[in-house]
Amino acid sequence: YPRQHALETQLSEFNLTAIEAMLGSYTKVLFVRDPFQRLISTFMQGMGSSPSFSSFVQDVLDSGQHKASVTSKPLVSLCRPCLVQYDYVVMFGFLRQELGHLLRRTGLPVDSLLPEFTDTQVRQTYSWLSEQMFSELSLQQKQQLSHFYRWDLSAFPFSSSFLSD
Repeated sequence: YPRQHALETQLSEFNLTAIEAMLGSYTKVLFVRDPFQRLISTFMQGMGSSPSFSSFVQDVLDSGQHKASVTSKPLVSLCRPCLVQYDYVVMFGFLRQELGHLLRRTGLPVDSLLPEFTDTQVRQTYSWLSEQMFSELSLQQKQQLSHFYRWDLSAFPFSSSFLSD
């Protein structure tokens, strides 16, 4: 798409015709991750200044969906998967398999561009970590988180998410 804007320009600043033209000219890839794992990652990276995971989760819940930070907002509110026709949706935890497929489909050399991923170890670690962190939360927090991320849980196949129940 012809570049008629600065790099910082948000898509929402264009009219609908320009947005459709831009989106139609790109291969659109959406990387998604279980919302509970995103919360854990944000907490572990120190982006939450709370002393415990439970208090961090409460801060996220108290902020609400509109005032939540980008790292804790539901993906559906950030990426608009119901409005944008993504060409590929890549799930965290299956990166090696899905990126290999994506690179092959786009005609790029797979072996030279694909870094080493240890998806199995990542999934096992996050499964264990999710279990530990989930046990710290009250029943009310668990229910509120499931409600907070309900649209993500409906839009993407996070069947093993702790928030799915």
